[in-house]
Amino acid sequence: MAHGEVLDFEEYVRTRQDALLRSARRLVPDPVDAQDLLQTALVRTYGRWDGIADKSLADAYLRRVMINTRTEWWRARKLEEVPTEQLPEASVDDATEQHADRALLMDILKVLAPKQRSVVVLRHWEQMSTEETAAALGMSTGTVKSTLHRALARLRQELESRAAEGDTRALQAGVLERTTTVRTYERGQERCAA
Repeated sequence: MAHGEVLDFEEYVRTRQDALLRSARRLVPDPVDAQDLLQTALVRTYGRWDGIADKSLADAYLRRVMINTRTEWWRARKLEEVPTEQLPEASVDDATEQHADRALLMDILKVLAPKQRSVVVLRHWEQMSTEETAAALGMSTGTVKSTLHRALARLRQELESRAAEGDTRALQAGVLERTTTVRTYERGQERCAA
């Protein structure tokens, strides 16, 4: 790799690191793991930087590397969880409603399979179109739509289950009401497509 290409990569990382770290943070719940994920993805991307002809696609390439890396980690993880009858109470450091919403959603995203989680993160947090998400994940648009539909249904089910069990965070955050709005929007989109 030439000296100019190294500088190009360094400049790219310098300008995009905050946005890329946010993407990594949405893929893995632990902030330290998110930093490790981003660092690993950057190392892997650095070795292939000169092969990316269109540098405007570098973000999509790096997100794909992060998703693949996270999937590798997930597959290689040891079973460290012990099944229990009841979930422990999760603590929220910040008392603001926005932080509580984010913590609840990050906790609930854990119930999704990695593929579903990737689709939800790219479509709703990264606000990528269905086509962009499909390209980033190497799927067809139909697969993205069906995966997103199943993932959102699973998230709604988990929220409703927690609310029924008396999880006050789910009730206080008003997340159920917002998922109803998403469900209404989806139905409207399906009618328009038909």
